[in-house]
Order: sequence, then C-alpha cells, then structure tokens
Amino acid sequence: MRHLPIVVFAAALIAGPAIAQTPSLAAGAAAARDKALSDTTAWDVVESLTTEIGPRPVGSPAMQRARDWGVATLKRLGFENVHVENFTTNAWSRGPESAEVVAPFAQKLAILGIGGSSPTPAGGITAPIVVFTSYQALLDQPVGALTGKIAVVTQAMGRTQDGSSYGVVGVQRRNGAVEAAKRGAVAYLARSLSTDDTRLPHTGAGTPAGIPMAALSTVDAQLLERMAGRGKPVSVHLEMASSVNPAAEAWNVVGEIRGRAKPDEVIVVGGHLDSWDPGTGAVDDGAGVAIQTAAAKLAGEAAGRPRRTIRVVMWGSEEQNGSGAAYAAAHKTEADKIIIAGESDGGSGRIWSVATPPAANGHPAMVAFRAALPPLKATVNSTPPRSGGSDIAGLMGLKVPFVDFNQDMSRYFDLHHSADDTLDKIDPAELAQNVAVWAAFLYVAANSDVDFRPKPAAP
Repeated sequence: MRHLPIVVFAAALIAGPAIAQTPSLAAGAAAARDKALSDTTAWDVVESLTTEIGPRPVGSPAMQRARDWGVATLKRLGFENVHVENFTTNAWSRGPESAEVVAPFAQKLAILGIGGSSPTPAGGITAPIVVFTSYQALLDQPVGALTGKIAVVTQAMGRTQDGSSYGVVGVQRRNGAVEAAKRGAVAYLARSLSTDDTRLPHTGAGTPAGIPMAALSTVDAQLLERMAGRGKPVSVHLEMASSVNPAAEAWNVVGEIRGRAKPDEVIVVGGHLDSWDPGTGAVDDGAGVAIQTAAAKLAGEAAGRPRRTIRVVMWGSEEQNGSGAAYAAAHKTEADKIIIAGESDGGSGRIWSVATPPAANGHPAMVAFRAALPPLKATVNSTPPRSGGSDIAGLMGLKVPFVDFNQDMSRYFDLHHSADDTLDKIDPAELAQNVAVWAAFLYVAANSDVDFRPKPAAP
C-alpha cells in the first residue's frame, strides 16, 4: 500500500500528455468554430470568384482566369508555397443548341447539351421520339428497337437531404446515350437531374456515345410525356454543336499553411475550381472552394501556426474529370504522409452530419472535435465515411484516410449545373456554419498527433 502514491503518480505521468491535450484542443476548436460564424472570408471568396470570373468550364479562357484568381486569392490570404500543378485532360465545349417539337404540336424545348455529346449533322436531326418513363424501360428494349428514333427518358429524381437520389437516377444522364445508341437511336434526350419545377435544364457529364445527347428541363420532359400520351407520333428537330479538345491544359491550384513542428505531415482539403457553363458556379463549387480556403485560414490562425501542414487544393477539372487523378499521381510518393483528406462539393447547405475514420474515434483530438459540433447542430455519424468526393478519390485509392461531411442537399439539385447556380442562392449563415465545422476539424487534426489510419492487428 505504501507504493500506491508512486504507482498513481507514474500513471499520471503516462496519461498526462493526452489528458492535458484535450482542454487545449477543445478550446482551440471552439475558438476556430466561433470565429468562423462571424468571419466573412468564405463569402468574400465566393463573391469574388463568381463576380470576377463567372462560369469556368475546363479548357476555357475563363478557367485560365480562374487559375490566376486562385493564385492571387491564396497569396492575398497569407497562404504559403502557392503554386499551380499542370495536367492535361479531355475538355468538351458547348456550341449553339436548339430543340423543338415539329409534330403534332409545334413547340420549342429547353435543352442543354450533356458533356461529351456529339454534334448533330449540319442542318440538325429530325426524327420521331420514343418516350420511356423509366431508365429501366429503355434498357428493356432489344437491340435495333430504336433505329432512326430519338430516345427520351423522363424518369424524375426525388428530393432528399443527402442527395442519394442523384446517384440512383443519375445513370440516365451518365450512360443513357450509350444504351440508346446500342439500340439504334440517332439522339438521346433525358429529363434533367433536377428537383426544380422551372424551365431551366441542368447539364452535366455523360459517356460519349457517338450521338447527340441533351438534358431536357423537367417541365419539357413532362410536356413530351403528355404529347406522346395522346397517341399520335411526336417528332423533334434537334440542332447541337460542340467540340472536344482531348488534351486541354488544366491546373490544380495549391496553397499551404506550413506546419511548425511536422511540416511534412499534411492535411489535404479543397473544392473544385471549374464549373459548368450555364450559371456562375456559385453553389457547385465556388462554395466548396470558399469553405475550405476560409476554414484552413481560420484554423491556422487559431493556433498561431499549426503543428502540421494544412494544404488547400482548388481542383481544376472535376466536372469533366481529370483533376483528382492528376493530383494523386503527382503526390503518390507522399501518400503515407497525408494525414487525412477532405472535399467540400455539396453546395452551401448546412453540414448536418460528419463521418470520420473510426480508427481515431477515441483520440483526444476527435473528442475535442465532437464537443465543438452541438452548437452547430451537426451530428456524428456512427458509420465510417463512404465517399469523400470525386477529387480525393485518387488519394483514397492510395489508402489516404478521408472524412465525409454531409451537407443538406434538399435544394442543391434545384440549382446544380443550371443557370440558377448563382451567388444569390447562397445563404451566408449556412456558408459560415460549413466553415465552422471544417475549421474546428482542421484545428484539431493539425494541432495533434491523431492518426486516422487503422492500427495493425496485434500478433
């Protein structure tokens, strides 16, 4: 019994660093969170991007201006090692487009070409349509069943908080033209992947199929359904122009807040700088670029200088692919030093749940992070993160741990890839809440020794 004080004292010495670490991490996370709620950096960044640059399709002059804007913005905000990482990628560009019903009831249709579409021949295409109210109904058609026809799929996507319906219904845009072409179709029209009720079509990428493919506004998809339901043949005239650059120059723009103690241990976060062309790319993904830039800045300032490096990447070709793979290829040798990766690409709606790698659940850093969440009305998801984002998919393939912060996407697909994706749709308070969640996380990850990788099994 006389040795008990010594044992207790020794145990306290062993546990001391972890126990002492928690209050400072918790206080720092709370400070970063609270400052973010009143800070205007994210709003200023997305306002600047959408006002000064506007839509930013990969391969366009606007994307070159966005590259220079990204460099200047990161430098102005105090980031270090600001640089551009070049790569080449396939870039599809839109030309003039039009569609109209020519029989039995002449009416113009609102369309946007799907990325990867082939142009129509000179003078366009006029052909009867075949309407399918589900994608499966198209797949059920035998080869040759659509010869000389324009295939039209009008399946609607539902409104969900987590955006899950996009993944399910999205195949009709991504691969529908390929399936239609297999069955002989001369063109393909799909109801926009949208939850709105306007006459604004929503574009996006599709798999090239050698035929023209376009997205219909939701109301025009319904219009064609009604016309076809009258029992008379419906014919549509389609004119679409486009071009493809198979080796377009593109860029990932990078800036860092260098770590003071372990600068080679890196936290990688970001959003994608490119956008589709109808709107100004505010929600997709100017908001994500702004959220991560502001969060990294605030997390770095909260500690004076973090122990680990926080790296922000403005990925340069997410919409038409290429930037994530290029980044992973360029950084594969440092993959084991990338502590965690994260991406914001779900708009600007409030973060309602967070998923982090379970290997770190008991670490004081994660305890501190979770303690910062209740005032933000964000909950902890008990399941591991499943999909961190397309631009970190390459890093995920290199076994880099990742987080998945789920934003409220209830309205996201009203705006996504459409002319309505503009700055006025961003709620500054919701944008700030996103920054607060990310800033708290970046603070604890950058100022601790937390390891998100699974531990080896004991022999």
